[in-house]
Amino acid sequence: MRRADRLFQIIQVLRRSRRPVSSSQLAEELEVSQRSVYRDIADLIGQRVPIRGEAGIGYVLDRDFDMPPLMLTPDELEAAVLGAQWVADRGDAVLACAARDLISKIASVVPERLRPFIAEPSVGVPTSQALAADGLDIARTRSWIRSGQKIRIRYRDEQSRETERTIWPTIIGYAETVRLLAAWCELRQGFRHFRTDRILAAEFLEEPSGYRPRELRARWRRFMESGRGIRLA
Repeated sequence: MRRADRLFQIIQVLRRSRRPVSSSQLAEELEVSQRSVYRDIADLIGQRVPIRGEAGIGYVLDRDFDMPPLMLTPDELEAAVLGAQWVADRGDAVLACAARDLISKIASVVPERLRPFIAEPSVGVPTSQALAADGLDIARTRSWIRSGQKIRIRYRDEQSRETERTIWPTIIGYAETVRLLAAWCELRQGFRHFRTDRILAAEFLEEPSGYRPRELRARWRRFMESGRGIRLA
């Protein structure tokens, strides 16, 4: 790894970490000696990169620090393109269009030497089966998730029984051929996962959920980590 690339990578490691990163952790990830890490950190500080460090604790990067846009490595570019290709193939119409626009924007601003990693990536998304038709507007659902508002739905379960429920939409997931909407269900007083192709009707309510979106997602993650897994409604 070139030294310039290593300095950039140190910034990236510190940027993505929420806790102080020790010199030994940096040395292990970058596959260099701790002495090299000390020199690199000193050089970055000398270039006015706002890194703070304490002996025995580690280094942290000022959260207000920003870098020139799209200073990406080839691996990061291919990761971005792979993710965008998957979304373009599997996302709702609005999200798919945004993914294609994202690839175009990246291609237009990266240096010429990096453009082959976008035009001819070494990874690709396999051809997938068509997703079942959704019973509600997924783009609008994403908006309701972000704003923390309720949705009233009419739902048909796998036994073809129909129920009406008010849910607090939490996150949209993707199975092989269907989308799943994770939500807190007021009827069942718990988290449930709804196949969007089984939603027969949806009314988007101007009514806030019981928790802010971040807290609702945190509660859903704890539910999933508890081992109870995906519970289809």
